[in-house]
Amino acid sequence: MAETLYTATATSTGSGRAGGRGRTDDGLLDVTLALPVELGGPGGATNPEQLLAVGWSSCFHSVLKLVAGRRRVRVDESSVVAEVSVHPTPEGGFGLGAALRVHLPGLDQATADDLVAAAHAGCPYSNATRGNVPVTVEAVAA
Repeated sequence: MAETLYTATATSTGSGRAGGRGRTDDGLLDVTLALPVELGGPGGATNPEQLLAVGWSSCFHSVLKLVAGRRRVRVDESSVVAEVSVHPTPEGGFGLGAALRVHLPGLDQATADDLVAAAHAGCPYSNATRGNVPVTVEAVAA
């Protein structure tokens, strides 16, 4: 394994995703967790899929900006929308699916596609889920 550059540490307590609490060791992230209404819960609090979507979209966006900067392509108004879905598995458990939509106003479609492919190849979240989670990635040039 490669040299570790950073490690995030978080602890989940209580009932986990169904009424628990998640907190990072530095206290900067401290959230109450709840099952969403769509999964039979009360909603009204954060859930792990939302946390994954925020982490993935922000990480992907950072890698996109890095790749674009190296190629001297301006992506000032870019944004990344990550959707993380829960679905049942044939074994009776649950799995995840994801869709990433990358908005790159002002770019032609070929440049947008190229940047998004490079970001997807370099994003740690994309690499961690590759082969484990079905993911669609779409570049939206405008």
